[in-house]
Amino acid sequence: MKRKWIAIVGSGALALGVAVAGASFAKSEGGGVRSGAIRIEKQSEAEFPSMAKISMDQAVQNALASVQGQVLKTELEDENGFLVYGVEVVSADKSIVDVKVDAGTGTVLAMDRDEADGDGHESGESDDRDAED
Repeated sequence: MKRKWIAIVGSGALALGVAVAGASFAKSEGGGVRSGAIRIEKQSEAEFPSMAKISMDQAVQNALASVQGQVLKTELEDENGFLVYGVEVVSADKSIVDVKVDAGTGTVLAMDRDEADGDGHESGESDDRDAED
């Protein structure tokens, strides 16, 4: 009987540990959005504002609570099938951090630090001025 209780308690503790680790990983820097409160299925981008449960200002406040800096850009977007606010923040070291905030709950779901190349542009971005020359 005692072994049965130890097995039950041990299993519960293991399940709780896995759940906490999963939640921490989802919020860690560089992790992508894997869940959210508002699922995007066949809605158009024009419907996104009416679907959001929090305001853009609330999303910005929550993003700035996670990353100190100045907001560069904010937009509602479909991230892996979930409605999120993408808030780009320029941090003190001049790097750009893309913070994904759940449009339903205001929870910070993911952060991704974009690396700038030697020209001061984000890696992977093209410079349209080169095409005009």
